[in-house]
This record gives sequence, structure tokens and C-alpha cells, in this order.
Amino acid sequence: MKNNFVELPISTRDGKFIAHYSEKGLAELNFPANGSRACKSADSAQIPAKIRRWHRATESALKNILAGKKSKLPPLDWTGKTDFQKSVWRQMLKISTGKTKSYGEIASAIGNPKAVRAVGGACGANPVPVLVPCHRVLAANKKLGGFSGGLDWKRKLLTTEGIII
Repeated sequence: MKNNFVELPISTRDGKFIAHYSEKGLAELNFPANGSRACKSADSAQIPAKIRRWHRATESALKNILAGKKSKLPPLDWTGKTDFQKSVWRQMLKISTGKTKSYGEIASAIGNPKAVRAVGGACGANPVPVLVPCHRVLAANKKLGGFSGGLDWKRKLLTTEGIII
């Protein structure tokens, strides 16, 4: 437990992700680290039932998305994040599997068409990558742009969804 978060690992064929849960939902998802940092095993009896349920939902969603499939998400906890960031992340959740949008399209969709760079910043600050699909947001002219998990992960996720850049 860190900062009142329960940390639980999710093993996938692509490595071990670490999910962080608050009392309100999934607050953060970390990509596998090189050498996969250890996550202290929590005694499952000490983990609240709702967090165990959310973890099962997170694990299922993550594995489905890594396989290029749609998935239902667990509750997300964006406490402490700005209204702007939340508006960008809500728009990203509307991007269908296998589709992309540009930073400019997201900026326009939230009613702030000049905020292209700020949209990029919000994408980079996304605490739940993969599930909140910032990998589906591209720079102008279908260029990759950035990605918190690194461009190799972005390419891999897009390719899995049938998007070739």
C-alpha cells in the first residue's frame, strides 16, 4: 500500500503491469518496467472486496485491450486531476478500438481548438494508459507524437488494433 493505494500486479504476455487502486477506483496503471520491479503481494484477505472486483475487471480489460479487443473498464479515480485533463481523458475514452484522433481533433472536441499542446500534455499525464487510450491520439499528419510508455509500446498497441503508422 502506497499513499493509501493498494498496488496489485497484472501479469500479461507483455510483462507485469502494476495497478494502483484508491477507495474510489483504479487510480494508476504502470507499464512493465525493465526487469519488472517487484510489487509487494498484499494479503488478499486484507484487500477490500470492491478492490478485488475492480482488479479482476482491470485485469480482464487490460488483457482484452492488449489483444486488440474492446473491454469494459473498472471505475476510474481521477481525484486531484484538473478539469481540463479529465475532459481530454473522457474524449479519449470515446475513441473506438482501431480508430485514432489527432491532438487537434481532441482539442476541438472539448471546445478548445487552440489547446493542441495542452491536449498532448494531458495525454502524457494520463495515469491509466492503455485503458484510457492515449495511444490512439496522434500528432498532425498521422505522426506518432509521444507516449508515456514509450513509442515502441504506442506502435505495438496501435498495430494490435490494426492501425499501421
